[in-house]
Amino acid sequence: MDPDEPTFGERARYAFDNLMARGTPAMIGLLGLASAVVIGLVAGLLVATGLNADGDDGMSLPDAVWYGLMRTMDAGAVGGDGAGWLYRAVGLVVTLFGIFVVSTLIGVINAGVEARLDELRKGRSKVVESGHTLILGWSPQVFTVVSELIEAAANQESACVVILATADKVEMEDALRERLPERRTTRIVCRSGSPMDLADLDMVRVQTTKAVLVLSPEGDDPDADVIKTILAITNGPGRRKEPYHIVAVVQEPENLEAARLVGRDEAHIVLAGDLISRITVQTCRQSGLSVVHTELLDFGGAEIYFKEEPRLAGRTFGDTLSAYADSVVLGLRRADGTVLLNPPMGTLVGVGDRIVAVSEDDDTIVLGPDAPPVDEGAIVAAPASLPAPERTLLLGWNWRAPRIVEGLDAYVAPGSLVTVVAPIDEDEADAPSLRSLLTNQELRWHQGEPTSRAQLEALGVADYDHILVLCAEGVDPQKSDSRVLITLLHLRDMAEKAHKDFAIVSEMLDARNRELAEVTRADDFIVSERLVSLLLAQLAENKELVPVFEDLFDADGSELYVKPARDYVRLGVEVDFYTVTEAARRRGQVALGYKRAAQERDASAHYGVVVNPDKRQKVRFDEGDKLVVLAES
Repeated sequence: MDPDEPTFGERARYAFDNLMARGTPAMIGLLGLASAVVIGLVAGLLVATGLNADGDDGMSLPDAVWYGLMRTMDAGAVGGDGAGWLYRAVGLVVTLFGIFVVSTLIGVINAGVEARLDELRKGRSKVVESGHTLILGWSPQVFTVVSELIEAAANQESACVVILATADKVEMEDALRERLPERRTTRIVCRSGSPMDLADLDMVRVQTTKAVLVLSPEGDDPDADVIKTILAITNGPGRRKEPYHIVAVVQEPENLEAARLVGRDEAHIVLAGDLISRITVQTCRQSGLSVVHTELLDFGGAEIYFKEEPRLAGRTFGDTLSAYADSVVLGLRRADGTVLLNPPMGTLVGVGDRIVAVSEDDDTIVLGPDAPPVDEGAIVAAPASLPAPERTLLLGWNWRAPRIVEGLDAYVAPGSLVTVVAPIDEDEADAPSLRSLLTNQELRWHQGEPTSRAQLEALGVADYDHILVLCAEGVDPQKSDSRVLITLLHLRDMAEKAHKDFAIVSEMLDARNRELAEVTRADDFIVSERLVSLLLAQLAENKELVPVFEDLFDADGSELYVKPARDYVRLGVEVDFYTVTEAARRRGQVALGYKRAAQERDASAHYGVVVNPDKRQKVRFDEGDKLVVLAES
């Protein structure tokens, strides 16, 4: 006999181990088999020996089987046996075996239920939704994105958002429950898995989605994960025939082309850093602009819609501006899909063209009656002024800062100055290379800590036109926002002691810290992650908005500006917004709303910003009030 040959006992133990490894059903089956064997043996013994509880001659086989089954299930039944010790001994043996079987069965079922609950908590069960919005990845952006999707689906009977991420399912659900307790008509389903895994994508039914949002994960190379995720969706073996609607976020410009290659026409790629840099550049020169962007991007107020209006065909774009009493026309979407924001006022509306309008809802874009005559006496001539050099102070440095400095150069007049104060030296920030790209402004570098009061006082901050405070890089978001808050407190105290108001705009990472930072009375706050999240939600709901936002945030063409109201209408005179619209139209601009200086620090009044006002209502502008316009410059 081969000494290495397994013994019968080893084979039996191996077979038993394999049987137990099959889980709860196998264990229940084994217990059932053992019970059947014991009950069969007892029944056979009772029939063969003729034992009977009443002392009569034997019992039938069915009665014997029933007897064994009842003794197995009911431990108290043996106490009623009154006939013979042999009969009692048989009943006792069966009962003891029953106690063992039932207690083991209870334990097995309990363990099986717990194992199943643990499996469910792992978030590995398949989703059976259809027409749902799928979010791939987990980051701080997810709370804003989901919140906006809930708001967008408020008028629907039922909506579903599915989240697939490597995070723990229970932790994701707890975080969402804490931050988003109000779900309205939207169900939120979380699953744990890899967005790059084909099986996990199939688990969340990516083939039946309405839209897919790919968030940028945390890590050393998040763009690589985003690109691999898009590739897994678009090139998976089980992909659907219809095109997907994918919205994804990448951080680095050099990865943009690769993401577009794998996404082709099915994916819109948002370059987060570039987007926030553009908004930061525009906002630091015009405080209050981030509130306007937020108002247009969120689903809580006025939004951008498309509407075909055959009655406008043949009329000029300038004529459409006063055609709606409670909507603002921004541009045209040609029948071929081309979007024109603020085209020349003489541009004709063609058959099949749709207007691009800001309105409360798509059903509120309704042609109004003929506009009343404008108040010619209230309209003022455009002031003649040449752009003057500007001085900008940049406090802090992060990976977006070079793009901000370069972006500023496209807006400011020649002879301008940008001064940077950062804790790193200029060689580490590659400032010499950045200087070679600037044509309109000089870059000066001061190595120092922006939170230092002495450093700030030595800069002569009162001499700067714009002050921009950036978040630190590679620091916990809460700590970074705290450092920004300290800098803002110093600046505000210096402004009060110098009796001079500084134009201060600050970047924040956590939207919840904005309310806390408002004690510093900064002119505006850019919550970068929130703005990106709002844009993702808008594009997920309507992919036709892609060219609109690309044009709106691009440095070329028309952009949003906040300009003094006194340059358009007389101050202290009540005028309707039809008159304001006409004053802007004569400058080749579109008036979207206004900003009240008296309410610029009142969060309940949207910081004084009103977008898409009723054109019929009278409004009086005072010194410091501004108009929100879409203009070339």
